[in-house]
Amino acid sequence: MSTQMYLAYDYPLLSAFWTMLWFFVWVMWFVLLFRVVLDIFRDDGLNGWAKAGWLVFCLVVPFLGVFVYVIARGKSMGRREIAQAQKQQEAFNAYVRQAARGGGSNVDELARLSDLRSRGDITDEEFARAKEMVLAGGAPEGRATSVTSTPETPGPR
Repeated sequence: MSTQMYLAYDYPLLSAFWTMLWFFVWVMWFVLLFRVVLDIFRDDGLNGWAKAGWLVFCLVVPFLGVFVYVIARGKSMGRREIAQAQKQQEAFNAYVRQAARGGGSNVDELARLSDLRSRGDITDEEFARAKEMVLAGGAPEGRATSVTSTPETPGPR
């Protein structure tokens, strides 16, 4: 009962490269398969039966199904991917604009109003109205500057 023992130096370098190539090909195959399946579900132009047909075709005969899908619907697949990326970018830009606009809290706004009142830029009545608007949450952006019309008593600046 002699069993052969293979050591690391018995595995040639070219075989190691060949093994890594096949591993990479299999990983890329699964990435492509998952992208095709996700695109089938993402496509609003397909009705339910068409989606089911493509899905069954890609799962029953995977290599042929995926390659036929990429050939038949590859351009629209790319367009949907670009549209999705643009939507995500627009959502991110809107979030950044909203955060940069001063998504500050009511505390920040009240502190700004208090500073304006202490400098004499707004009266006590204007401060009270602006404070009510801030606490009610109904004031537009730039609340502190929209309250000031003309100061009655110019204060030191």
